Amino acid sequence: MRLVHAADGSVASPDDRTTLATQIDLADSLLAQTRGLMFRRSLPENFALAFRFDDASTRDVHMLFVFVPLDVIWVADGVVQRVEQLRPWRGFAREHADTILELPAGAAAGVEPGDEVALLEE
Repeated sequence: MRLVHAADGSVASPDDRTTLATQIDLADSLLAQTRGLMFRRSLPENFALAFRFDDASTRDVHMLFVFVPLDVIWVADGVVQRVEQLRPWRGFAREHADTILELPAGAAAGVEPGDEVALLEE
């Protein structure tokens, strides 16, 4: 699985997209979603944690017990709604989304609201 980004809104075109992460973990259970990246002391450069939900709703991200800074991307229907860099222990943000992506700080540089992102099966 790969996380790709297209600033022009066309992740379907391989020529127009960049890869943000190639090591994707899915938070696909309630326990995994609750734990998130808490207690992790480091993250690989090409890593992302993906939270996928059945519908779009206001979704919170907190940094309690998270030891590393994160770039967080809120996505609704494949379109980036918000990008925020959150600090360890103190960060908190919320936005409307059906997918939340957590990456190492700096990995989402250049990703802006209105861009497209997608998780591609390989």
